[in-house]
Amino acid sequence: MEFMKLAIEEAKKGMLAGDGGPFGAVIVKDGKVIGSGHNMVLVTKDPTAHAEVTAIRNTCKNVDSFDLSGCQLYTSCYPCPMCMGAALWSRVDAIYYGATSSDAAEIGFGDHEFHEFLQNPKTDDKRKLEQFKVENYLEPFQMWAKKDDKTPY
Repeated sequence: MEFMKLAIEEAKKGMLAGDGGPFGAVIVKDGKVIGSGHNMVLVTKDPTAHAEVTAIRNTCKNVDSFDLSGCQLYTSCYPCPMCMGAALWSRVDAIYYGATSSDAAEIGFGDHEFHEFLQNPKTDDKRKLEQFKVENYLEPFQMWAKKDDKTPY
């Protein structure tokens, strides 16, 4: 409960500073907060600067690693698809959230259309999704496959 309260305090801190919306997150390892962040979309003019992403970026810098295995993410609200993806890529062991996406939608933060799009990703009236092949589109993958010193993630 203590860590969720810290995530909520982080959300309030960011909002009071005018950094972004009412979202905060902390990342915990071995019972200690090792990183935190709040929504910074407005102050950075970066639509990816959500609380969870900011917390993950800050934590990775703090621990000098892209792998947060053994860590837990406490976030003030259920993660949007981008933040859920970031949490999964960071390899946190658990994601705990406070408010639901319905709670966020009630105050104007509706990400339900993004969740729905990911259920059935295809061109619709709002966006186009289409593969666009060029002659060498697989070249970066071929280079990666041959790379001897690659670090898988």
